[in-house]
Amino acid sequence: MTEHIFLVEDDERLAELVEAYLKKQGYRVSLHARGDDAEQAILMARPDLVLLDIMLPGKGGLEVCRDLRPQYTGFIMMVTARNDDIDEILGLELGADDYLAKPVDPRRLLARIRALLRRSQTDDGIGMQECLAFGQFSISQGTRSARLGHLSLALTTAEFDLLWLLASHAGRILSRDDILVELRGIGFDGTDRSIDARISRLRKKLQDNTESPTRIKTVRGKGYLFSKSDWES
Repeated sequence: MTEHIFLVEDDERLAELVEAYLKKQGYRVSLHARGDDAEQAILMARPDLVLLDIMLPGKGGLEVCRDLRPQYTGFIMMVTARNDDIDEILGLELGADDYLAKPVDPRRLLARIRALLRRSQTDDGIGMQECLAFGQFSISQGTRSARLGHLSLALTTAEFDLLWLLASHAGRILSRDDILVELRGIGFDGTDRSIDARISRLRKKLQDNTESPTRIKTVRGKGYLFSKSDWES
């Protein structure tokens, strides 16, 4: 099935150029120019990935991302002309999976899209049926689901992939570089905050202590460690 990309962009010329380029690469593309009615259109279309501009008429992209994320488990990539670290951090904390600044380099955009979409593809094989359990926490690669006690965790595709990676290396420190290479095929450039933001969201969903986390620990100067213990309560 052709993968579907939903572009929310009010710059008509840019939207048409991106649409034409992505269609040449074999994607199905839908366009939307306003933020205030994009959310409902996305939920109806259920695309594989949303390209979301921050500066939109009617409703800003950050607000759209915030309101869309609890209902949409696909990928969200923020695209903006505002080169502001605060916007980037906020977008990632609100649930965006990636962030790209304008002017958009089509080849770079394509590479980032492909890297995200690859993560939603599953391979046939025994390894995909694995299930890991730590006390009351369990995670299944085969069903792409996770539970904490009787609670089924609502995870985005990107959150599940990161949680599975950490859990499958429980007790071992994974650096940001390790994580990015595994999930996106690129190394850590010293500025990418997507992993940190995703870890923060996972801790909340895992009922971890956000001030002094024990389930997903931060090892200063080294990376993150998924604990094998502290899952009983």
